[in-house]
Amino acid sequence: MPSTADSRPKTDWWAEAKGVFWLVLAVLAFHSFLAKPFYIPSESMMPTLIKGDRLVVTKYPYGWSYVSPSITRIPGAPGRWLGRLTGQDYLSIPFIHGRLFGHLPQRGDVVIAKPPTQYTDYIKRVIGLPGDRIELRNGVVILNGVPVKRQFLSPAMIPIDPNIPCDTPDVYRLRVTGPDGREYCQMPRVRETLPNGVSYDTIDLGPGGQNDDYPALTIPEGHVFLMGDNRDQSADSRVSSMEGGLGGPVPVENLGGRAEFITFSLDGTSTLWNPISWFTAMRGGRAGTSLRPAHAEAPAQ
Repeated sequence: MPSTADSRPKTDWWAEAKGVFWLVLAVLAFHSFLAKPFYIPSESMMPTLIKGDRLVVTKYPYGWSYVSPSITRIPGAPGRWLGRLTGQDYLSIPFIHGRLFGHLPQRGDVVIAKPPTQYTDYIKRVIGLPGDRIELRNGVVILNGVPVKRQFLSPAMIPIDPNIPCDTPDVYRLRVTGPDGREYCQMPRVRETLPNGVSYDTIDLGPGGQNDDYPALTIPEGHVFLMGDNRDQSADSRVSSMEGGLGGPVPVENLGGRAEFITFSLDGTSTLWNPISWFTAMRGGRAGTSLRPAHAEAPAQ
């Protein structure tokens, strides 16, 4: 009789490798063409999004472009070596005009954008479309000669935690203690309503911000003007690329997708080696929050 060890079937490592390959390919295809997760790394979209939010971004609403694939460049030393052969810093997909099944976003959409000179995804809100004339005066957005409607609301009470420390010089003065004994960042909140009736909340720290004024500009064909909701703390289309901003209107080819909803949010207290902290760090009340802006009755044109 053969031994038990001899009767065991041998592992087909080639079949296992092919299975893993097709699984990875399926995940990359899903991320590239349908949807992908996204992490909020900064405070530029407060109060809509706060650092630590995880959300879903859909890839298909505006069609697909050269930034749609999950991997647009080869990282690390191999990418640098191959990039030098092609005259690039890294081997990457070059800019390609046009979108497959392309559609323009709507004013007010929250989108993922890749700056023309960088490989980092930014998340901002679409304010101006091709042909719009946009200007900012004292923090007020003026679209096609008409100031965007603004409504001052009660402050946004954002709980202070390791991800939202509220400790920079321009916001430290906004720290308050709430009735529950917890510390909050009490940020001035202004609701904007765009000409298409889309409404959303912004943070405005008051006059004197370095990006409160922007000279009148007609947005070129095939471009959109993007801004963060945290107007005084956002490197967006108002900010030059040398200062880490988007450097003006962004080509529609550089839009990577539309933000849909928050899946969960972490306050920054979790650690990799403590599984319990993965749950205790969860912020309550943010999961499932839609990122599609509310629509009011559009004003007459």
